[in-house]
Amino acid sequence: MKSTYAPFPAYTWPEGKTSAALFSVDVDATAPFLWEHRDHLPERLARLELRRFGLRSGLSRLLDLFARYGVKASFYVPAIVAETDPDLLPALLNAGHEIGLHGYFHELVRDVDDREFSAAIEASLDLFLRQTGRRPVGFRSPAWEMTPHMLREVKRLGLSYDSSLMGFDHPYEIDDVVEIPVQWALDDAIFYKFEGSGNDRQAPVSGAAVLDDWLAEWRTLHRFGGLFTLTVHDWISGRAQRIALLEKLLEEITAESGAWVATAEEIARHHVASANSGHFAVTSDIPAAIGPRRFGFSS
Repeated sequence: MKSTYAPFPAYTWPEGKTSAALFSVDVDATAPFLWEHRDHLPERLARLELRRFGLRSGLSRLLDLFARYGVKASFYVPAIVAETDPDLLPALLNAGHEIGLHGYFHELVRDVDDREFSAAIEASLDLFLRQTGRRPVGFRSPAWEMTPHMLREVKRLGLSYDSSLMGFDHPYEIDDVVEIPVQWALDDAIFYKFEGSGNDRQAPVSGAAVLDDWLAEWRTLHRFGGLFTLTVHDWISGRAQRIALLEKLLEEITAESGAWVATAEEIARHHVASANSGHFAVTSDIPAAIGPRRFGFSS
């Protein structure tokens, strides 16, 4: 699809809805720490305990929050987290939520080759199926990076969608894979992720400022007819102040009759079955490296 600098057709939502909202949770737990230290695990507890808060307390608070507002969410779980806690996936399904793949060890794309990625996603699928008797339909890449090979594997394995890229702010297709887009400005980690222990990240941003930004994004996306995809982490947004923030956000969104609150699976299913399909199709076009052509000179 080439840019025309003219407005794309309006995205259409079911039952005459104006926009959609997806609430998603990345249940990373300790997986990123284990991957970061995969060759040698230091005997330090601070970051481990910080992340363990999620499964101990944060997740139950988020589940309670969603239940109070009648929201069904999409939970993306690294397979090692489910392997360590085999009751997790069934509990999420029993609460009416969607579960999706999120790597095996929360491995980063820059650290694995194509063969390793294929092995990881296949092993993740097998584990989800063994634990739940149900095949997940969605994939979300750790750290939101994808390659053409990864898209081909998502398609080969029969998954319904990916949720890692940001080419539109409503669903689209990339290499014939339905994409449920995300965006960094709607991820709690970039505002709140502070793990201490020598970590050089800045201190967490004010929750009041984050809420203002998220509400502004939601209100304007609703006006544009887009998809508001919020991504939170149980060990981050399960903290008391952030639960209070999410309550205010959900209060406004769920009160809007023109907003369709749905899981990523439901949104992907709607996209495929609707007139939207094919209107927003792109390819994973990666340009050639500039090489010796930089500044107009060649060697």
